[in-house]
Amino acid sequence: MTASDTHRAIDAVWRIESAKLIAGLTRIVRDVGLAEDLAQDALVAALERWPESGVPDNPGAWLMATAKHRAIDIFRRSERIERKHEELVPELRERQETAVSELDAALDDDIGDDVLRLIFMSCHPILSREARTALTLRLLGGLTTDEIARAFLVPEPTIAQRIVRAKRTLADAHVPFEVPRGAELSARLSSVLEVIYLVFNEGYSATAGDDIVRPALCEDALRLGRILAELDPEEPEVHGLVALMEIQASRLRARVGPSGEPILLLDQDRGRWDHLLIRRGLAALERAEKLKGANGAYALQAAIVACHARARTADETDWRRITSLYDALAEVAPSPIVELNRAVAVAMAYGPAEGLELVDALRSEPALRSYHLLPAARADLLEKLGRFDEARAEFERAASLTRNVRERDFLLGRAQANTNNI
Repeated sequence: MTASDTHRAIDAVWRIESAKLIAGLTRIVRDVGLAEDLAQDALVAALERWPESGVPDNPGAWLMATAKHRAIDIFRRSERIERKHEELVPELRERQETAVSELDAALDDDIGDDVLRLIFMSCHPILSREARTALTLRLLGGLTTDEIARAFLVPEPTIAQRIVRAKRTLADAHVPFEVPRGAELSARLSSVLEVIYLVFNEGYSATAGDDIVRPALCEDALRLGRILAELDPEEPEVHGLVALMEIQASRLRARVGPSGEPILLLDQDRGRWDHLLIRRGLAALERAEKLKGANGAYALQAAIVACHARARTADETDWRRITSLYDALAEVAPSPIVELNRAVAVAMAYGPAEGLELVDALRSEPALRSYHLLPAARADLLEKLGRFDEARAEFERAASLTRNVRERDFLLGRAQANTNNI
């Protein structure tokens, strides 16, 4: 294996293992900032050693053991050496030999999932809504501050400050590393649901990099959503979110072509959709509706994707119902992105000219100024209206705004196609 192959392998391992690594370390050191630092130290060690020694058989366990050794060194050198050494070192030494079995056992415990505990810790009400989401995306989604900033449509320094302050606040307040119960669980639930869905979305449509999808993130988010549905079975929005993720995840295999290129929803081979996930999603949506949660934000989004799932072909899609569902969603959870999606649905239901009018009204929206899907949607509608020169320019603008290599190539390809039509 070449050095570049090893570095790609390390990157893949980190994307898969970083959330569990940070969560497991947080359980031990009770400081999320320190846990992230220890995980990063282990990553640096892997980058130094694995090109020569090779990737170990169990890279996640190697990273955990390395991080724990580093934790022991830090506590030994700290001013609190006696207290910390007495409290933590015996536990660390014992757990070094059983890291893998402990992590596996935690995943089998319905409230013993370290990753879920980390999400609830990061979503503590002591933090602002924005800080909770940014911190959890950093720790759980493995996103860089730049990627999170793009997801939030805010400057990168703003996100960096939120994350630093959030970690300091949690440490100073000694927030417990646990899944709350009862009223406290309900109080944090909306933030947790938001974060889980943001992690899922990063897996479903990667912000940056060489891949359109990151299936491991989708699987993690789905697993956490299912755990929450068991913890709080009477909460309709939990079932709404699970329904939304199950149905969206059903398309993952069909979203990417043989060369890694994205395939748009209406062009996908519906025979490649996972119909087991669709059935599970529709059942979860039915549970949400029976709990009188049909008008919840996640249930409405699940109802939208269910319209696509129920259509045997793209032409059978009920776009008028989708438009009405977006109308309801805009009332419950108004946002510029919801309005953009609604505009696309209107275009599909009533014609591209009507959709373009709505999209054009969003061009002055500050939050969408660097959002590449706005010019991409506008370009698509211009193309349908035969305005090929304008469509080409908008596809090129969209390509300049995305950080995902595959998506950029796809958008530039569509720009070239419009050049050929001029």
